[in-house]
Order: sequence, then C-alpha cells, then structure tokens
Amino acid sequence: MKILAVTLISLSLFASVASHAQTSTTKAPTSSLIKIVRSDSLQSNKGSAQYFTGSVQVQQLFPANDPSRTSGGKVTFEAGARSAWHTHPFGQILIVTEGTGWIQQWGGPIEEIRKGDVIWIPAGVKHWHGATPNTAMTHIAIQEELNGKAVEWMEQVTDEQYHK
Repeated sequence: MKILAVTLISLSLFASVASHAQTSTTKAPTSSLIKIVRSDSLQSNKGSAQYFTGSVQVQQLFPANDPSRTSGGKVTFEAGARSAWHTHPFGQILIVTEGTGWIQQWGGPIEEIRKGDVIWIPAGVKHWHGATPNTAMTHIAIQEELNGKAVEWMEQVTDEQYHK
C-alpha cells in the first residue's frame, strides 16, 4: 500500500511539473534586448589637456543607458601622466588592468595601485589617479551620473604634488 501511495504521489508531482513546464515557456523576442559592442568598434581619444597631464588615451566602453546612470571607460596613462583633481557624485570604481599607477585623495598620501587591484572612491572625495613616473597604467573606470554628469573636474595636479 505504501509503495502504491508513493508511486501515485510521484506521478502526480511529475504531471504537475510537466504541465507547468509547458505553460511557463515563452517565445523569444523577435529582436534582442541585449546590446553587444565589439571592441574593434570602440574609438580611443586623446585625453584633454584640460583634465589630464601627459599622454592619456580615453575610450568610452559604455554610456549610461536609461534607466541606468552607470557609465564606464578605459583610460590608459603613459608614464608620468595623470588626471586632474576631481570628484564623482556617486563615487567611482577603478579596476587596474595593466601596469602600475598612483592614486591620492586630497590631504592623503599617494598610494600605489597595480594590475588586478580594484579601488573604490566614495562620492565627493577629491582625488586624482594616473601612472607612476616610470610605468604606464591602464584602468577601467565605472561611475554613475547625476543629471548627465559623472565627474566634477578641478585644478591640475602640480608636479610638486605628483612627486611628493
């Protein structure tokens, strides 16, 4: 009797799962909502002397797409190159992909960052980042925009501040 009861329960569960599987399938959309950007289609631009010192290449990887406010880019600093002082309204994440660089928050020490490091800069923290004097550095920068703006640029980092 127990075997019969277990068998009947198992069959009823199987039938329930099978009928649910049939009713819960959906058709694939006719056009994909996923967007793939091929790396060979991305443009790299020289970093503006207004925001950078030295040779810098900036490549926008993705803009903020509504409803998201998140944008990202790849920035390559040749040896000795650096950003100006700046802040971000919602903070910033840096992922170092190549080389060795430096980062400094206003009033703090210069800190070394290396390939594989992930750096979190909180909202409103005045900082700069770039390569060391002898080594290039590339990082991915991810930040959120506030009213279409992801960064507030400030004054250049002086040579004295950089070599401190």
